[in-house]
Amino acid sequence: MNNLIPNTFGLAVKANHIVNIDANTQPRDLPEKLVVVGEGSNILFVTNEVKFALASCQHDLFEVIEFDDYYNVHLGAGLNWHCVVTRLLAQGIYGLENLALIPGTVGAAPVQNIGAYGVEFSQFCRAVIGIDLVNKQRETLLANDCQFAYRDSIFKHARKHTFVIETVCLHLPKKWLPVLNYGPLQTLSQPVTAQAIYDRVCETRKAKLPDPKKLGNAGSFFKNPIISKVEAEKLKIHWPSLPTYPVAADDNQVKVAAGYLIDQAGLKGFAVNDAAVHVDQALVLVNLSAATYCDVIELAKHIRASVSERFGILLEPEVRFFNAIDEINPESVL
Repeated sequence: MNNLIPNTFGLAVKANHIVNIDANTQPRDLPEKLVVVGEGSNILFVTNEVKFALASCQHDLFEVIEFDDYYNVHLGAGLNWHCVVTRLLAQGIYGLENLALIPGTVGAAPVQNIGAYGVEFSQFCRAVIGIDLVNKQRETLLANDCQFAYRDSIFKHARKHTFVIETVCLHLPKKWLPVLNYGPLQTLSQPVTAQAIYDRVCETRKAKLPDPKKLGNAGSFFKNPIISKVEAEKLKIHWPSLPTYPVAADDNQVKVAAGYLIDQAGLKGFAVNDAAVHVDQALVLVNLSAATYCDVIELAKHIRASVSERFGILLEPEVRFFNAIDEINPESVL
């Protein structure tokens, strides 16, 4: 019997086989390749039915180990990420407040190296524990092994679909330093508290980003492009309000707000049938009611072409694409 695959775009996609993984799962019983879907918050299926094996992790571990200067936090991959951020904050454990209300599970966080408002998951990751499907054994990968980069990790490359994340281990220093570099956080009253940051992030995201339970979407559809400072200064001659942000790894580059580019291309609210650019946040593509994957693809194509023509920047999808048999490079359909 076919099963509907969870995906926050709200597209009707069926799978032939979904494997539930928990602490009692034996690695030897699993295939050599599995696609873990979590809550389906960063996925676009460009098919109505998939033929590969899918997995859902049920791990719900929540363990805090306190040391003199820091906390080690062990989290099951099946936990909801925002619930974890909220729970830690309530316990007086800070650092993740900028990442509040990011949809998805804990297990998805290292895959995407989720980030928001100047903070990335990788800053706090100590290790990722999971199942090596090829060698049929559980394995611990330290943070350096995960090859984290901007919205990227080894789990999208060498370990793609061959490593099932079961537990994430975080290192959260007790000496808390607020990160206030981005937009709405810059206007918070001093002295700033972690609770105030959390509240402002939640308030901002709720005002701009649609709830996928009410309006289907996969979160930010495109990555914020990284360009040279020289190129950014040229663009600012014509668009002086263009938002740019520093790139930690390279002083010669800056990150540009993709939502701004889409907005300035006049695309807020633009629709292809029931797939549309959200009216409040241009970085989010939404399913108004009965959008198909074809509608979403055509909309994404139009956005990329429009932004490229206007700014000379080709947007790269942040959302991961899957066809009936495997994950694919978005360029193959865009």
